[in-house]
Amino acid sequence: MNLTLKIWRQKDANDKGKLVDYKVTEISEHMSFLEMMDVLNEQLINSGEEPVAFDHDCREGICGMCSMYINGEAHGPDKGITTCQLHMRSFKDGDTIYIEPFRAAAFPVIKDLVVDRTSFDRIQQAGGYVSVNTSGNTQDANATPISKHAADEAMDAATCIGCGACVATCKNSSAMLFVGAKVSQYALLPQGQVEAADRVKNMVAQMDLEGFGNCTNTGACEIECPKGISLSNIARMNREYLSATLKG
Repeated sequence: MNLTLKIWRQKDANDKGKLVDYKVTEISEHMSFLEMMDVLNEQLINSGEEPVAFDHDCREGICGMCSMYINGEAHGPDKGITTCQLHMRSFKDGDTIYIEPFRAAAFPVIKDLVVDRTSFDRIQQAGGYVSVNTSGNTQDANATPISKHAADEAMDAATCIGCGACVATCKNSSAMLFVGAKVSQYALLPQGQVEAADRVKNMVAQMDLEGFGNCTNTGACEIECPKGISLSNIARMNREYLSATLKG
């Protein structure tokens, strides 16, 4: 396939940035999207130009670092996948592909397609953990009975990889699906009850401090989430938050 790529180039957070056109040829439909980007970067390096900066690590849909906004969709046109799992067979010969970074005030651009998502880390640090006695008296995990339904729901919430697609696709750049998932994975388990009230209050407070917007209730976040995190986690977070604030 021969393609025209319109890629966002931005030197740093203070640079205005712009879309730059590139041509790539002889792209196999069996390539992943990131492999196509590798071909472009090799082409740029060989011609003495600066390669396009983009995040990537596992290339297996696990880490979420490869986040790109492709033709107006987080992670591209396919559903339930990250950018690294997107293949070029999703496009046609002669297509023009727009490639941009995730857009959110809380995700400032570092360079080109790379954004700073450490705001998610700070939300996690505010309360996304449980206290565990490691003094030698640690309880065996099997000693605490948990219903299969609760365990399954907690595991579903825990599949969130923190890629930020929910933020990028939301009109208000809301992080409520991410925070809801991180609250839910502990709220559903007995081990998470000790810090339950402090956890949800602290994580929501940090989310607001980072500058994320309010939930739009459109459900776009769930649709674009590569792991299919359910909106029910936002409802659970709201219930947990209301209960925590009423307790004082």
